[in-house]
This record gives sequence, structure tokens and C-alpha cells, in this order.
Amino acid sequence: MPTLTNCLWFDRDGEAAAELYTSVFPNSRILGVTHHGEAGPRDADLVLTVEFELDGVRFVALNGGPDFTFNEAVSFQIECDSQDEIDHYTDKLTADGGEQGPCGWIKDRFGVSWQVMPRVMKELLADDAPARDRVMAAMMRMRKLDLAALEDAAKTAA
Repeated sequence: MPTLTNCLWFDRDGEAAAELYTSVFPNSRILGVTHHGEAGPRDADLVLTVEFELDGVRFVALNGGPDFTFNEAVSFQIECDSQDEIDHYTDKLTADGGEQGPCGWIKDRFGVSWQVMPRVMKELLADDAPARDRVMAAMMRMRKLDLAALEDAAKTAA
């Protein structure tokens, strides 16, 4: 079976991004770094790739140049078990120039989009239409998701 690895295209910040991500997620590590050589197309000794794992999921950060940038069409979901985890990932990934968006979406300082959400979100949005609508309405008013408020919305008629 082939190995799937997520590849993230950066201009020059791949190593800094890998260092941030491996510091934020448990059981994470940088696996290896390669550099551009004299043959180009970029400056010799500039980091070319950084291979890293985030809690067992493989990534490569590629310093490919300014041709492509990140947008919200691709994001990574972080399913959290508690409000403390939601706070941790939101705060760490938006530090130093990142930004919060609506409904638990954030963008880190490198422009990578993340969805920081409670693991129970699928259950909160399940088959009970009135509860689902209350949860959705509550979530639409939030930036960082408030797990207790979402759970309350699922239980309480508006």
C-alpha cells in the first residue's frame, strides 16, 4: 500500500512552520531536513524540505517559492476532547500573527487553515433537527468554539 504524506508549499517558512507544529501537537517530531544545492532554482543552502510527524501523521513542508499560497479550500481538522484542548490549539496556532475566523476556523501565521472543533460535534449535529439547528445557530455566533455552550444548545429549546 502506498504511503500518503501531506505536502505543504511555503515560500521560505517551511522549517519555522514545522517547528511550530511539532511544538503544539503531542507525539510529534521533525524527521529530516534537506537543502537546496548549487543547481538551484533557489539559493543554495535554503531549506528545501522538512519532513515531520504530527501525532503520527506525516507531512512535508516544501519551500517552493512564492508562486502558491494557502487558502481555506484546504484545512486540517483538530478534533478536541475538551475546552482546554480547544483553547490550547486555538491559542497556540493563532499566536504571533495568526487569526481566528468564524465557527472554530483559524489561520496560523503561515496562512495554513485549521478547524478546531470538539470531537462530539458530529453527534451534536446529528439526526435531531431542532437540536442540530440550535447547535448550528450557536456555532455561527462563535469564533473559538465554546463546548459547553454548544452542548447546552443541543439540550435546550431556544
